[in-house]
Amino acid sequence: MTSQMHFRLLLVLLLSDLYSIIDVKLASARCLSEEMDLLLQLRNNLTYDASLSTKLVSWDEQSDCCSWRGVRCDDAGHVIDLDLSSDSISGNLDDSSSLFRLQFLRRLNLAGNSFDSTQLPTGFGMLKELVYLNLSETGFAGQIPSEFSRISRLVTLDLSTFSPGYILSLKLESPNLNMLIHNLTRLRDLRLDGVDIAAAGDDWCHALSSALPDLRVLSLSYCNISGPLDSSLAKLQSLSVIKLDGNIFSSPLPDFFAEFANLTALSAGSCGLTGEAPQRIFQLPTLRTIDLSNNRELGGSLPEFPENGSLETLELSYTYFSGNLPDSIGNLKMLSSLRLFGCNFSGPIASSISSLSQLIAIDLSVNHLTGSLPSFSLSRKLSSIGLRDNKLIGKIPLEWKGLKNLTFLDLSDNSLSGELPAFLFSLPSLETLTLPNNRFSGQISELESASLSPLEQLDLSGNNLEGPIPKFVFKITGLSTLSLASNKFTGTVELVEFIELKNLFSLHLSYNKLSVGTSGSDSDFSLLPQFNSFMLASCKLQKFPFLKNQSRLNMLDLSENQITGEIPNWIWEVHDGYLPYVNLSHNHFTGLQEPYHFHTHQYLDLHSNLLIGGIPLPPRSAVYVDFSSNKFTSSLPADIGNHLSSAMNFSIANNSIVGGIPLSLCNASLLEVLDLSGNSLSSSIPSCLIEKSRSLVVLDLHGNKLSGNIPDTFPGDCKLETLDLSFNQLEGKVPESLVNCTKLTVLNLGHNRIGSSPSTP
Repeated sequence: MTSQMHFRLLLVLLLSDLYSIIDVKLASARCLSEEMDLLLQLRNNLTYDASLSTKLVSWDEQSDCCSWRGVRCDDAGHVIDLDLSSDSISGNLDDSSSLFRLQFLRRLNLAGNSFDSTQLPTGFGMLKELVYLNLSETGFAGQIPSEFSRISRLVTLDLSTFSPGYILSLKLESPNLNMLIHNLTRLRDLRLDGVDIAAAGDDWCHALSSALPDLRVLSLSYCNISGPLDSSLAKLQSLSVIKLDGNIFSSPLPDFFAEFANLTALSAGSCGLTGEAPQRIFQLPTLRTIDLSNNRELGGSLPEFPENGSLETLELSYTYFSGNLPDSIGNLKMLSSLRLFGCNFSGPIASSISSLSQLIAIDLSVNHLTGSLPSFSLSRKLSSIGLRDNKLIGKIPLEWKGLKNLTFLDLSDNSLSGELPAFLFSLPSLETLTLPNNRFSGQISELESASLSPLEQLDLSGNNLEGPIPKFVFKITGLSTLSLASNKFTGTVELVEFIELKNLFSLHLSYNKLSVGTSGSDSDFSLLPQFNSFMLASCKLQKFPFLKNQSRLNMLDLSENQITGEIPNWIWEVHDGYLPYVNLSHNHFTGLQEPYHFHTHQYLDLHSNLLIGGIPLPPRSAVYVDFSSNKFTSSLPADIGNHLSSAMNFSIANNSIVGGIPLSLCNASLLEVLDLSGNSLSSSIPSCLIEKSRSLVVLDLHGNKLSGNIPDTFPGDCKLETLDLSFNQLEGKVPESLVNCTKLTVLNLGHNRIGSSPSTP
């Protein structure tokens, strides 16, 4: 046999042995039948939505279970990894589940399912090989079983949950936190957000520092833990992520947090932190996220930031941080989110912010910032700019034309000026443009509809804008809010022009130089959008617009117009009678069309009209009622009995009238402001009206013909702040019980026949 033949034979033998080894290996990697049976039992005992499931629904009994979605096996065919997260699973999971017989499981993820607030099974403690367990957002409730402390190999434990309204559903009481983790010494990642731990600072801090020396991720948001933050936490030098939001520490942020050399994220919002935050924390070279928002007693100032800082998110909103924004903020080249809303910062906005190329969102609203707007010349990723309620001046920079990703812009309540650049209305992504209460002036240029921004909210109110409303506004078909109020717009606008804005929810045109026309048929007006807010004060309206088909209206303001005749009775039926805010003041209305039926109205203003007859009885829901400066007298409508019965569910027998002020008015139990001044009401003041000062804050009856004594019935819990009974024919003495009204700041009894005053409250 030649050497070449020997070589070939040897090669065949070697390959044969290799293939045998590979066959054995592959065979051993196949799913074990008993473990496949356990998985199938688990699936059959779980409830899941087949239309939403991507894992359980795909398990095929004819295939190797190690190839099933969410399943991974080791070389011996044991299931070691089971991931059923977000698979629309619901129902019950108890200790008898086959899940707990998968004894080789090393990783288990059931997150994002719903187990209907059932108790956590103790069976999890049987899975002693687990190194990873994720039960976050699974709907389990009640005490975390002590058996969890037996899973001593755990490296990651996630039991975090947030119920609606942050109602804590899981709790650590017995066992407590210390008893749970004292055996879990290998933990690197602990997430118990939303678990009711109810422990004081020294307890939970010492438990963590003594049991988990190598902890890297600590997430205990909304856990009902308290402070102060104990110095024992300083032992956890491996910490990379700290999340403690929503607890009540009522203590300073410890300086030792700045000693954590690996810290990448610190989140401690809404924790009642006090004092001054250590500047060194912001200078940690590893830190990418810091959120200390909603700690209103936490102050401090921003430091000088080192070059090439790693910060990506800086969130200090609703704190008492102050000082200037340092120019070194431009060193944070990775910064994508800067939110300092509602702080106390002052001075100009650092120009270096414009060089932050990764910036996506910036909110510096409600501070004391001065100077001009940043150019954002390199911030082309910006999607949100919030700078409202500062002291900014100047014009909108031309460089903003390049902000193609901008979706939200709020510059309201500043002193910005100049004309509005046309490009603002053609930014390709802009959905919200809010510029009220500035000094913008001039006309708005017309634009082609093809280039319009996809605006949903447009608020230009409270400026000095002139000329006609641009026609392109009526072509922004996605608009839901349009407010042009308190400008100097001129011309005539017909209401039917808004028919094409199908999504319009809120329309505010008040206080311009506009004339709003109501030409068109009732059928035309039925095609108007379904408004929530319809505000047309001082719009030279001659006719009550036909709004009978409005099914969502909550706020109606037609004040300061020129509408005559009767107030139509259908207006009280709009939105099924739920119309909380109605202002029809300063018109020429002469009466209320009968029969009318008040429903749910909280703010009802009919003052300064020509209304006659008896005082309309406000609904029980009324909080603010102003019927002043009309011609109401003690005379009653002819159908007063029917009116009272239908409007207030009272019979005529229960509606005695005293001087034109009906006693049933006292049944509006929520009433805080009542103004009947400037009418022709006579006779005496009902004593029940004075008794109502336990809810009334303002009572104004001045300028009538009221007589008799002021009832001495002011209650001990009187809430009146304003009482004006002047210019009537009242007599007698100032009632002694008036001393009960300790909050009274305005009292006018002048031009009556009243004698001596009571002792000073």
